[in-house]
Amino acid sequence: MMTDPIADMLTRIRNAQQVKQKQVTLPSSKTKLEIARILKEEGYVRAYDVVSDAPQATLRIQLRYDEERRPIITGLRRVSKPGRRIFKSRQDIPWVQSGLGIAILSTPKGLMTGRDARRAGVGGEVICFVW
Repeated sequence: MMTDPIADMLTRIRNAQQVKQKQVTLPSSKTKLEIARILKEEGYVRAYDVVSDAPQATLRIQLRYDEERRPIITGLRRVSKPGRRIFKSRQDIPWVQSGLGIAILSTPKGLMTGRDARRAGVGGEVICFVW
C-alpha cells in the first residue's frame, strides 16, 4: 500500500531523468494528471497521455532534455506530506528559486501554480516545488 502517491510520482520522474529515460510510466489519478498538465504548460515536460488499461489507467509522461541531454527539471521537492499538510494564504505563497521555479498548489479552484493562485486571489495546500 502506497501512502503518498504524489511523492512516488515525483520520485519516478527524478529517477527517470537521472538515467536519461525518454518517458516515465506511473499509475494514473486525477491529481497526477493535473500535475502533469501543469508541468506541460510550464514547459518542464514534453507531453503526457493516459493509457487506459485494466484494472487501472496508466499515465505516461514524456520527459524533456536540453540539447546537451541535461534534464529541464533540475529539482522536485514534495512540500505538503500526508503526515504534515502545509497550507498558505494568497500573500504567503512561496517563490521558488526567486521566481525561476514553480510552486504547485491545490486550491478551491483546482490545482494551479503559485503565480496563478496569486492572480486568482486564492491560497491552498502547497503540493510541491519544481525548478
